Amino acid sequence: MKAVVQVVGQASLSVEEKIISKIGKGLVVFFCVEKDDLEEKLQFFAKKIANMRVFPDENGKTNLSVQDVGGEILFVSQFTLAGDCEHGNRPSFVNAELPQRAKELYLKCAKLLESEAKVPVKLGVFGADMKINQTNDGPFTIILQK
Repeated sequence: MKAVVQVVGQASLSVEEKIISKIGKGLVVFFCVEKDDLEEKLQFFAKKIANMRVFPDENGKTNLSVQDVGGEILFVSQFTLAGDCEHGNRPSFVNAELPQRAKELYLKCAKLLESEAKVPVKLGVFGADMKINQTNDGPFTIILQK
């Protein structure tokens, strides 16, 4: 599993020019399930994302989590994180999990994340061609892999 976590001032996700999800201050999380990933990893990702101290406190130190700042999370499935460009110039996605299982684990992780973070978690549309507009803050980007 992989996740790219970005601190944002706001973000919106559209499918076919219709806004599906929208958040204010918070995190945009791009999440990927790879072949043979164990369901047990979901708890790690949910807990880590929910408690990650990536927001500044009153002294400008990154000591606050998304929950501490009353933020929101836009949680987006992105199989392309499994892309391998080691050979050639076209990414290979053979490491991405099959869609049915990937969607199941994506939705389970979203539920765990919402209960762990205790903040609103908005979703993308699994498998859709999504357009995401976001205002990165910092920019502050973390890559999680387990």
